[in-house]
Amino acid sequence: MKQSLTKAIIVILLLFCILTLLYQVSIATERGQEYPIDLSLKGRVAKIVVHKQKRILELYDDKNKLLKSYPHIALGKNPQGHKEFEGDSKTPEGLYYIDSKNPKSRYFLNLGISYPNKLDIANAKKHNKNAGGDIKIHGLPNGMNIAKELFKQYGDWTDGCIALDNASMKELYEVISINTPIYILP
Repeated sequence: MKQSLTKAIIVILLLFCILTLLYQVSIATERGQEYPIDLSLKGRVAKIVVHKQKRILELYDDKNKLLKSYPHIALGKNPQGHKEFEGDSKTPEGLYYIDSKNPKSRYFLNLGISYPNKLDIANAKKHNKNAGGDIKIHGLPNGMNIAKELFKQYGDWTDGCIALDNASMKELYEVISINTPIYILP
């Protein structure tokens, strides 16, 4: 009995090690993946507009000309309305700015969004709550690019962020500058 239990534990540990290794290889492969990037967008994007209801992210130049659209974005699991409090799973609405870039997040790349602003913080305090934060534009969870079609079909799955497929995220990451305004519309 003890011998078969020991064998079962060894098999489980080996499977765990193999799965961990495969996951790490998948992450490394995603980070090294070559994606086509429209470099003509670099330096031309004056603003980002997100249409939550349409699930579209758009890039515009300084003359308000549409440069590119990214359909099939995912939002927070509770997408209706403006994010008010930490944990409400809503994506904010309003004018914010891209305030950071992170190439090593737990999702494939990310662009930080300047939520919460002063009004968001004041509103949350008025209700004795925390406004939350850490809202990003990001790709799929690391190691999950192989399931990108499932994520497209799944719908809204983030905690309030805006998610795109990894190829789109790579392009955004390369062409968007810090301080680019982002208008998040209902």
